[in-house]
Amino acid sequence: MMIQKSYEQREEGSLYVVPTPIGNLEDITYRALTILKTASVIAAEDTRNTKKLLNHFEISTPLLSYHEHNKMEREKQLLEKLSNGELIAIVSDAGMPAISDPGYEIVEAAIQNNYAVIVLPGANAALCALVGSGLPSKEFLFYGFLPRKKKEKEAELKRLGMQKATLLFYESPYRIKETLKDIQQHLGNRQATIAREITKRFEEYVRGTVGELIEWAEAQELKGEFCLVVEGTSEESHIETEAWWTNLAIREHVMYYIEEKQLSSKEAIKEVAKERSLPKREVYHSYHIE
Repeated sequence: MMIQKSYEQREEGSLYVVPTPIGNLEDITYRALTILKTASVIAAEDTRNTKKLLNHFEISTPLLSYHEHNKMEREKQLLEKLSNGELIAIVSDAGMPAISDPGYEIVEAAIQNNYAVIVLPGANAALCALVGSGLPSKEFLFYGFLPRKKKEKEAELKRLGMQKATLLFYESPYRIKETLKDIQQHLGNRQATIAREITKRFEEYVRGTVGELIEWAEAQELKGEFCLVVEGTSEESHIETEAWWTNLAIREHVMYYIEEKQLSSKEAIKEVAKERSLPKREVYHSYHIE
């Protein structure tokens, strides 16, 4: 068990997770600005984007890139700074770090090494979209971006189809039409909302059935960032449905966890063995040898 008292004085440094505006710069908090000014360094997903934000608020704190391709290398550097008692801030391009953005790994590493991780509240597109959709918000499931590959995408939608919770997805303008059609096919013609360009000048909510949203999307030149909110199932039955991975070969099942969930091959094999109730050695053999 590990207990963190966030604001006790300590010799070690602290990692601050700092949300940044998702479009409107006025959405930054006073507290976020204070942390960005006082941090020893800011770990940023894209230093060019963050530099614009810092320039706007006249902040001169040094920047260090932290993204998908260098996170392992940067993790060592940031942990060393924390060991020296430094205050580190981590930001993504917009919104809350670690939510469909880099950040999870350094948070996990800091916790494992007994450094305080302090998360600031701030802008988040998914929660804005949920509240603005008018769909039930008592229980919701944030998924983020659906898989790109057709089989995996269908499998995930089938798995999500029995959820009573309202579903939240992120999507690009290039894939939103296809995703809406896939949702209609696998989840039915549910109530849904598209929230586009949240907090920005061209913010727009489109509410209706999935079918109506498809018609709307077909008639538009789609631009911007999309959040899709979909009604949960109203089915009362809990009949066991076919496992989402039924049509996947064992190797495909393992590759799904490696490519889509970023698990190591060892972790993916363990997960597949558990889901299929198979010995790990059998899954290992199918993945590495067959």
